Amino acid sequence: MTDQVNWAKKIAALARTGLHYSNNHYDSDRYEQLLNIAADMLADAADADKERVRAVLDLDDGYITPKVDVRGAVFRDGKVLLVREAVDGMWTLPGGWADIGDTPSEAVEREIREESGYEARAVKLLAVEDRKRRHPPSAHEVYKMAFLCELVGGAAQTSAETTEVGWFSEE
Repeated sequence: MTDQVNWAKKIAALARTGLHYSNNHYDSDRYEQLLNIAADMLADAADADKERVRAVLDLDDGYITPKVDVRGAVFRDGKVLLVREAVDGMWTLPGGWADIGDTPSEAVEREIREESGYEARAVKLLAVEDRKRRHPPSAHEVYKMAFLCELVGGAAQTSAETTEVGWFSEE
């Protein structure tokens, strides 16, 4: 990730946090200007429309913190459960955003059920990874949490987010 993207994300987070805590219109105006600068920088780096980037930045409010993405590794007969994502056609461990009110283990269990049709129980947290270390730039900071899960029931079923469900060997 380029320095420009990192700087823009930090500026945007500081501006959103400042807008949340601002007590007067002078400070609010300054934070809005900073948010526009960050949107310009991110749009330039991604060759994207500034208004669309700004709309994404406006989705966050309050004190800006990283989002949490959960993934579940479920095994059966020496094979791992994967789902094909509708958004990009790539195979991945089932998972997604943790929702407010869910513990991370509850979130991964829900995501596995929603994306694959299988019921699983989170057994152990395997890893926490900063998404930017191995994925393309994103408007958000994201921590990915990977869980070892045990299969407890269900059957393969796709969803609005997945087009296929399958069990795969290590190879």
